[in-house]
Amino acid sequence: MSEADTSGTAQDTSPGRRGWIRDPLAGLVDAVVALPDGLATAALIGVNPVAGLYAAAIGPAVGGMLTSSRLMIVATTSASAVMAAEALAAFSGEARTSALMLLVLLSGGFLVLFGLLQAGRLVRFVSHAVMTGFMLGVAVMLILSQLPTLIGYSPQPPAEVGPLLSRLFHLGRIAPHTAIIGLSTLALLLILRRTRLSLWSPLLALAVPTLSMAALGWSDVPTVASGSPIPRGFPLPRLPALDSLTLDLVGSAFAIAVVVAIQGAGVSQGLAVAHGRRANVSRDMMAQGVANCASSLMSGIGVGGSVSQTALNVSLGAVTRWAGISAGIWLLVFILLIPNLVGLVPTSGLAALMVSAGASAINWREALSIWRVGGGARLAIVATFSACLALSIPVAVGIGVLVTIVYFVSSSATDVSMRMVVQRPDGQAEEQPPPAALTSHQILVLDVWGSLFFAGARTLQENLPDPAGAEEPAVILRMRGHSAVDATLIEVLDDYAHRLSKQGGTLYLSGVSDGLAEQFRRSGKLLPSSNVHIVPVQPIIGAATRTALAEARRWSDDHDNGAKLNV
Repeated sequence: MSEADTSGTAQDTSPGRRGWIRDPLAGLVDAVVALPDGLATAALIGVNPVAGLYAAAIGPAVGGMLTSSRLMIVATTSASAVMAAEALAAFSGEARTSALMLLVLLSGGFLVLFGLLQAGRLVRFVSHAVMTGFMLGVAVMLILSQLPTLIGYSPQPPAEVGPLLSRLFHLGRIAPHTAIIGLSTLALLLILRRTRLSLWSPLLALAVPTLSMAALGWSDVPTVASGSPIPRGFPLPRLPALDSLTLDLVGSAFAIAVVVAIQGAGVSQGLAVAHGRRANVSRDMMAQGVANCASSLMSGIGVGGSVSQTALNVSLGAVTRWAGISAGIWLLVFILLIPNLVGLVPTSGLAALMVSAGASAINWREALSIWRVGGGARLAIVATFSACLALSIPVAVGIGVLVTIVYFVSSSATDVSMRMVVQRPDGQAEEQPPPAALTSHQILVLDVWGSLFFAGARTLQENLPDPAGAEEPAVILRMRGHSAVDATLIEVLDDYAHRLSKQGGTLYLSGVSDGLAEQFRRSGKLLPSSNVHIVPVQPIIGAATRTALAEARRWSDDHDNGAKLNV
């Protein structure tokens, strides 16, 4: 994937006639939808839900100014929230809030570092199976973590699945009013999403039960205000305290940054495909990092590229990045004007939003498709999903990346194939399986595909025809497309050239690029000699091989051996 950026141009900051109308309206709808999402995400982490509103205002405004993908919305995400809740399980009260600010600042710093190091190129090495397994695990953890709050239990950290499941059987401990509010919110969400009001379903699903609760006088239902005071206005910037800085917190911040980077890359690449623009994934990582740092300084939670918010922004007809920026401005207005209304929202309603978000994130169809692929893809999705449930999420991220690396290396080694090129009577070339052993006075043309690094080179070594017992054979190995190799392949080819030389034979390497020839020269091996011939690559496909073949024929004539020709 190219890291070129063609979307961060002047047209992104100049809305134009259509943009001046569409973008503020799209931003307003984005803000209305982000308001309950921000509250619910912060409640999931276990901090004052208003911190989610701060992040929901800062993320789109700061991230929107810096992303290469102009319609990408940087907002609160459930995946990073679940990971943050797990990382902060040992903290409570004000210490939890302070640790969260530090966690968000650290993850933002890692994302900025990723961007500076151009780590966007590395995202391609995280397989789709690993990411699907991880998102599936996070979704299940999200649902299980919110069930107690939904039906009246005290909120619990999402790290332990067993205790969460066991509490579901103690039905006598359910708070009836809280459960009614939570379940009715969930039911409203499901119903409204199938109607023309689907766009406003999160807000309406919270508003109706909240008004009903007030009308019925159910003061025993926990609300946002009853859990923590609602501050007025917008907080002043402040640096987080370093009291909670530990290696575990740093590791969690790194894992969150990795997940945010991968999710953001998926969002920006999806926009690039849909709109015919190239995405600069590294720049988007940096934009998300700066947005997280800003959110931390303003007492907000973590943010990242949001799949649902970005899709909504596109569907609303947003034209430029000003749609996302205006969404942040609208949310800032909401925070300043209606802080008291936020305090009336029931926490079980927020849990219903998170349960719904988790259920929506479970893509069984995609998981089943990956399972049917089998092989390494099946292993990757199962390992990552299981690790999310049985281990900590940072460990699950590490396992997923490790599985990806192992699968990539093993598949690269087994993906090496070699074919013999044979000339048919009609003059056309035909591919055939190569012989296990060479015959005397034979000129053999071999074509090689796949990665020839490390294990791939050893796979090639195992499949090269054995020259033992053959007199004066000549082997032409086509190297076109292999512009760089490692020391393992050079050693393999040098050894094969020596084996051919012992039989009086010779090795031709055709289609060798200048860079590859320089690698040979620096290694001191495979230097042009009587038994090794280097034929440079040529613009015309097959020209280098035909040159090597002509030279092999002359070599054969010089030895006057009446060579048997396979080309």
